[in-house]
Amino acid sequence: MLRIAVPNKGSLCEPAVTMLKEAGYKVTRRGRELTIIDKSNDVEFFFLRPRDIAVYVGAGVVSCGITGRDLLIDSGVAAVEYLGLDFARSTFRFAGPAGKFQEVEDIQGKRVATSYDLLLKKFLAEHEISGVSVVHLDGAVESSVQLGIADLIADVVETGSTLRAAGLHTFGKPLMESEALLITAAGQETHAQLQTLAARLRGVMVARTYVLMDYNAPSAQLADLLAITPGIESPTISDLAEDAWKAVRVMVKAADVNLIMDRLYAAGARGIIVTDLKACRL
Repeated sequence: MLRIAVPNKGSLCEPAVTMLKEAGYKVTRRGRELTIIDKSNDVEFFFLRPRDIAVYVGAGVVSCGITGRDLLIDSGVAAVEYLGLDFARSTFRFAGPAGKFQEVEDIQGKRVATSYDLLLKKFLAEHEISGVSVVHLDGAVESSVQLGIADLIADVVETGSTLRAAGLHTFGKPLMESEALLITAAGQETHAQLQTLAARLRGVMVARTYVLMDYNAPSAQLADLLAITPGIESPTISDLAEDAWKAVRVMVKAADVNLIMDRLYAAGARGIIVTDLKACRL
């Protein structure tokens, strides 16, 4: 049975559960259950603190888990990225009082508050920045500067609104870019059920990115219309009752669908229909 760790709270929780549902897994909790068994898929889900998931995966207690890249690196355990999941994107950055810091080198000799000690120390070592005092806090690091226990902070930034409310501004380049990941223990990448899980999750991501488009194409303009909608591999072309027309079915990017419809119609296509995708496997 594949054992999967799922975030039990925070910004990772709901998107992770939604994605697993869309991938066909029974992962809905009725209350505050810590484990759920999906017998039909031979999977057991464990709801854990996002920060602890990499530790459990690295120890081999669970087969895989969903957590952030920032939390994986900060855990310092032997777990590896298996698949990026394209949600919960953020950056890890330095922030301080406006106008006080301009470049990363300006933090030498300063106190930096963070909840990500290992990640920060790794960055400092790699960039040979010395004399920095790391102040560990479990959360709400934005208040540390105002309260006088730190000169600046290093934290995960999504929109930056919380930082601005605290009078802080980011500076320098991001220390890293993070997103939600499917992770596993090193050496377990070939596990058959893990590969099936990853294939389903990839299918969900593709289904969210693409739509299915059907349209009728005049045979004389077919080549021009297919140039507009080449598809992922190749469109499906079918005969219609009238020899002068062909039916085309193709996947197109959802973000471009209206522009593509405009171009198709102008080039002679008619009967253009767009259908959302629930899942796919390419």
